[in-house]
Amino acid sequence: MSKENLMLTLLIPGPKQPGNDIDVYLQPLVEDLKELWSNGVRVYDAYSKSMFNLKAVLMWTINDFPAYGNLSGYSTKGKFACPVCGVETSSRWLTHSKKCVYMCHRRFLAPNHPFRMKKRWFDGDQENRGKPKIFSAEDIFFELKDVVNDWGKKRKKEKKGKKGKKRKKGNKSEEKDKDSIQMWKKKSIFFDLPYWKTLLLRHNLDVMHIEKNICESIIGTLLHVKGKSKDGLKSRNDLVDMGIRNELHPQKRGKNQNYLPPAPHMLSKTEKQIFCKRLADLKLPDGYSSNISNCVSLEECKLVGLKSHDCHVLLHQLLSVALRGLLPKGPRNAIFRLCSFYNEVCQRVIDRNRLEQLEEDVVETLCMFERFFPPSFFDIMVHLTIHLGREARLGGPVQYRWMYPFERYMKVLKGYVRNRARPEGCIAERYIDEECMKFCSGYVKNAAEIGVRHTRNEDFENETILEGRPILGGKPKQLPNDLLQIAHLFVLFNSVEVEPFIEMHLDELKRLDRRLSNSDSLLQKRHRETFSAWLEEKVIQVQEKSSSSSVSNTLKWLARGPREELMSYSGYIINGIRFHTKDAEKSTQNSGVSIKAETMCRSSARDNTQVIGKISYYGIIRDIILLDYNTFRVPIFRCDWANIVNGVKIEDGFTLVNLHEGLSQFERDPFILASHAEQVFYSRDSDTSSWYVVLRAPPRGFHELEMYDETTCMPFAPVDVSRLDIDVDIENESYVRMDCEGLLV
Repeated sequence: MSKENLMLTLLIPGPKQPGNDIDVYLQPLVEDLKELWSNGVRVYDAYSKSMFNLKAVLMWTINDFPAYGNLSGYSTKGKFACPVCGVETSSRWLTHSKKCVYMCHRRFLAPNHPFRMKKRWFDGDQENRGKPKIFSAEDIFFELKDVVNDWGKKRKKEKKGKKGKKRKKGNKSEEKDKDSIQMWKKKSIFFDLPYWKTLLLRHNLDVMHIEKNICESIIGTLLHVKGKSKDGLKSRNDLVDMGIRNELHPQKRGKNQNYLPPAPHMLSKTEKQIFCKRLADLKLPDGYSSNISNCVSLEECKLVGLKSHDCHVLLHQLLSVALRGLLPKGPRNAIFRLCSFYNEVCQRVIDRNRLEQLEEDVVETLCMFERFFPPSFFDIMVHLTIHLGREARLGGPVQYRWMYPFERYMKVLKGYVRNRARPEGCIAERYIDEECMKFCSGYVKNAAEIGVRHTRNEDFENETILEGRPILGGKPKQLPNDLLQIAHLFVLFNSVEVEPFIEMHLDELKRLDRRLSNSDSLLQKRHRETFSAWLEEKVIQVQEKSSSSSVSNTLKWLARGPREELMSYSGYIINGIRFHTKDAEKSTQNSGVSIKAETMCRSSARDNTQVIGKISYYGIIRDIILLDYNTFRVPIFRCDWANIVNGVKIEDGFTLVNLHEGLSQFERDPFILASHAEQVFYSRDSDTSSWYVVLRAPPRGFHELEMYDETTCMPFAPVDVSRLDIDVDIENESYVRMDCEGLLV
């Protein structure tokens, strides 16, 4: 999905897009696809140096939502705008907002779900309908078999009738059949492919644009941004027409003003300032996102200039952290659940059972939004969220089905334009030139590849440094002998070559002193005190008794210990991640680290029984050191670690750490191997707080499909939504916020 693997096969001249007439331009492509399906083409395999018959199939199309309608022929506007629900789409026309909204998500719930019986929370009625039927491609093909396409834009628009003239009501079944025909604008040319009507997923819903639109709607409504908010006088008048949420109806104040009571989704003035301040002060890891603080206006309390990827990052992690402790519990939890859904559905590896659970959870989440947010909030983009889980089951991870790689490539194509009067010619000529240069570079020795961009945080091979590479030059440094010995022990205990000797030493200690067999803590203490000296003697004995080849060069120098002269660095790149020591002046935050380690644990202070368990430690890098073992060097991080007893807590699903108090717990054990470090970053609650919310950066190669290690996949949502409830038993909760001011419009 990278630039060098994309081919520009069709360039349609402007200045206007063909719209539904794009099938005319797709005819040559469809003819080639028919040939590739039926007969195939003879292709040469350079690896086996032989010819073979290549066949191909068009699995699906990747497009934004307007292009979805152009390619499929379905009308993605109006009361049946959902291409999955089709004619069974539940929609409502809002008279005052003058828009069509798509609610009634209770239809997708289980038949016995308590939300179905709640009248006051939703539209005032019980929901007894079942899920809408999803029409298959064969049903659509049968329905459109007699449709004859009329290409061109010469059709005259029908004159509109008089206002107030209503359509005569007829038989409901006849109206439904008529609607099902009218919602199709054409018969797609893709149905000419013999296999198209058998595909379960033909056109993808674009997660990128859905995320962007939903994120902008949520932020605009929370901050009540002019032109972006879904709440206002028109929206409140729609509540009056629907006869719901009487407490939120507008109240007349004077001749020309109306008072809008504070709704549960509204932030107070103080909360808006806190929300914007958290985003403005947040520093992100290198390469994770653009600088979000540049989009925050603290004076006007709004976000401006957000790009698609900014909305992606906000919806996945940052929005939940910025809203922590703000808003009433109901709407806040609804937003947290929606953010968590997008975070999980965009993972590179998803368990199928978990995916089915996500489909059920997102229905509840959208119902919670219906309960607290105004009806005008629910445009088609919000509704399409309910179908993303199904498409993930059918098509796999969204990274292979969203618009990000193509939007980036279109930016490259736009950069080819030098003569704006002839953009198509510029793109075509530059593309052919670059393709020729790339082809010729394959026959030139030591030629740099055209268009292949190396990653900024790429590891380089080094004969002396075992893993990673330092950034810039280092400074000579000496550690106190006790700290140097601690660092050396940490390297030994985490070295594969030393593992057999660790067990050997423990057995020897138990044999020499029987008391150590009954006390694990005393055994581990003696082990740490004597192991390095014992290992050095043991390696010498092994070398004397047998040939020198029986002991590896790495083990020999590890046993002798590091040199006293060290090199200290301010930055280091390892496993594709950039780490830096803590620096308040940097615009990025690359000093946060986390590690899971085994340690001796007790269930309580009164429990004398100790067991070995895995605990997550969180800290900040103080120093980056290369231990010199003469023939090789080992990178280690010296960190300030949060106290695991009273410096780490879980609050409302968030993991919080105290990075200002109690950092002396691990002064005698501050080191970790650079290869073991997992990068995290922190968001401070306020300038006076000692507590920080832990956020986990995506793993290496998350956006580069060919680099990503799927075996290390783990969700990195900042909040655990399993700890949040949905309050199904609270019936008479007020819709008006008592701790917030209303609006005069």
